[in-house]
Amino acid sequence: MRAARFHEYGGAESLVIEQAPEPRPGLGEIRVRVAAASVNPIDWKLRAGALRRLLPLELPAVPGRDAAGVVDEVGDGVQGVSIGDRVFGLGGVTGATAELVILSAWAHAPDTWNDEQAAGAGLASVTAMRGLNALGSLAGRTLLVEGAAGGVGSAAVEIAAAQGATVIGTAGERNHEFLTSLGAVPVTYGPGLAQRLPALAPHGVDIVLDTAASGSLDDLVAITGDPTRVATVADHAGGQRLGTHVVNAENDSTLLSAAAELGRQGRYTPRVEQTYPLERIVDAHAHAERGRTRGKIVICI
Repeated sequence: MRAARFHEYGGAESLVIEQAPEPRPGLGEIRVRVAAASVNPIDWKLRAGALRRLLPLELPAVPGRDAAGVVDEVGDGVQGVSIGDRVFGLGGVTGATAELVILSAWAHAPDTWNDEQAAGAGLASVTAMRGLNALGSLAGRTLLVEGAAGGVGSAAVEIAAAQGATVIGTAGERNHEFLTSLGAVPVTYGPGLAQRLPALAPHGVDIVLDTAASGSLDDLVAITGDPTRVATVADHAGGQRLGTHVVNAENDSTLLSAAAELGRQGRYTPRVEQTYPLERIVDAHAHAERGRTRGKIVICI
């Protein structure tokens, strides 16, 4: 199969397109012929070697954690999915940017999403939903999402609004119209945020989800007055220091199915900033590494 791989840690230019061994599904896994795969921050951090002590890789490695496509093979013990079904989901920390990928968590992709949107939904929706779930019931509460224009942040805005929250989202001014289209009240991030919020939330902010790791976690805790009303999916060290909820993504088919159901209802549409063909994966990784994306970057296989 064709795949993107890197043979040593390094910059985006270390990625090459080449033939790689075809993976086979194990117990409780499926193999998917990939239509599209997304680029997440963990992908370029792993490629660069920034996480080699925490998550050492066997090289050469195929980047990518989530993908969408058609089921090609079903492993032992798998129920509820058949060859030919269109799905999206998560595999290991690597492996998705290839013609074939093994998924250990998946859901049927709604017809309301195209392949690129489905590819962008896996890690973003699971991360957003785990962060939101840590904050308890959302209905009738005012939620502040830090970094609301990014892949996880934009998913969190739509999912929280669908659950009845009033959502305020931080972003640069160029993304304010985008946040409004998601259902959030936009506000500029950075110094002075606490002073800008009363005009938008006269009764205060009830809960906060940090998706940005922008160094603002102390301020976000001060805004709520209680670290247990703040969850972070990005600043783990800061969250542990302050006592906030610290959330990691998990391969959870139940959460993926919940995201898909919101998609069928038209209440959650994964936002894709730009797509690249597999042959331009170097450009896709470089784009992701620059940051400040509006939604997801997706690679079409």
